[in-house]
Amino acid sequence: MTTALITGATAGIGAEFARQLAARGTDLVLVARDAARLAAAAAALGAEHGVRVETLSADLFTDAGVAAVEARLRENEHPIDLLVNNAGHGLVTDFAASPLDDEVRHLDLHVGVPLRLTHTAMQGMLARGHGRIVLISSVAAFTPRGSYGAAKAWGISFARWANLRYRLRGVSVTAVAPGFTRTEFHERMGVSTEGVPRFLWLDVRDLVRLALRDIDRGRSVSIPTMRYKVVAGLARILPARVSAAGSLAPND
Repeated sequence: MTTALITGATAGIGAEFARQLAARGTDLVLVARDAARLAAAAAALGAEHGVRVETLSADLFTDAGVAAVEARLRENEHPIDLLVNNAGHGLVTDFAASPLDDEVRHLDLHVGVPLRLTHTAMQGMLARGHGRIVLISSVAAFTPRGSYGAAKAWGISFARWANLRYRLRGVSVTAVAPGFTRTEFHERMGVSTEGVPRFLWLDVRDLVRLALRDIDRGRSVSIPTMRYKVVAGLARILPARVSAAGSLAPND
């Protein structure tokens, strides 16, 4: 029986990771800001799958919130075997018009927070000789898509290096790069998705199932579905002006 800690665990991709991992018999530590939603999710998952579910209400925009998660990652009684860095959000304003504080908070949530949690989790995992760390990135990481794409590109680059560095010591690091996925993400930002073709949308259940397959295999980068593997591949060879056109990615 392993234990997984998931940030942003009450909605979207994080909630689906919780469901699918619980179905495998994995104990959970769910991290989010909303204590009521955490309690409801924990009760439902525990009742349905018979797993141990802890909740940790923490605001990852604050040092105190991050420190609380770091403290749980250091615990040895029920050690964390799988860390899923999923918490994130998008900005819809143009970079030059966006308040600097918003940009800094956005960058910290997508880079600073997962870096800190990954560094903390890595210590115990290496000492025990096993563990898996997941960074939820985006296909936006492969294209010029403003500060969102730039922040998500950090996860891809870091996972490629860290997986090479630590996999032989028992700890794998995987960046998952989904495309458009039916979750609350765009709705929370107030972004219309009417222009996105139906074939580009991913079902979150399929996304997580495919991601877990790659995570289990210890791959450094997971791009779920062939359609988005093609998108990422084309983005590498097309001129930046072409690959950036027509985006609904945040902050493009």
